[in-house]
Amino acid sequence: MTVRVQTEDFDISAEIAALRRDNPKVGAIASFIGVVRDINDGDAVAEMTLEHYPGMTEKSIEGIITQARGRWNIFDALVVHRVGTLKPLDQIVLVIVTGGHRGDAFAACEFVMDYLKTRAPFWKKEKTGAGARWVDARESDDIAAERWRIKG
Repeated sequence: MTVRVQTEDFDISAEIAALRRDNPKVGAIASFIGVVRDINDGDAVAEMTLEHYPGMTEKSIEGIITQARGRWNIFDALVVHRVGTLKPLDQIVLVIVTGGHRGDAFAACEFVMDYLKTRAPFWKKEKTGAGARWVDARESDDIAAERWRIKG
């Protein structure tokens, strides 16, 4: 498991190659890339600034990946999340999961991303024509994460 929080951009091809290297059991690789949009809630977005709590953020993401490993038969996972000031079209987050079969890899990748959106300690501020504003979590993100909750 690898978690990196960084200001630098990432190269998905290089990250996938490194994650699957030397493991002939890998039969599936599922990935997700989040990108900065130029519009949010009807307003044009000029840039977004992401802040985090160093150390705490990485530990939180490691916990999310550990939960995914406990639920699905996966080999490895990688999360790269950028912080700092980003512009529309910039990559924000990368999630890659390897497994023996696509079903587990897809489910684990989606779970990790849903939990990143709702449980990882990141704070987003957008710069719009009307000024800067902090971005609250979306209800749709909470609903997506809730479906993974174990009932009982």
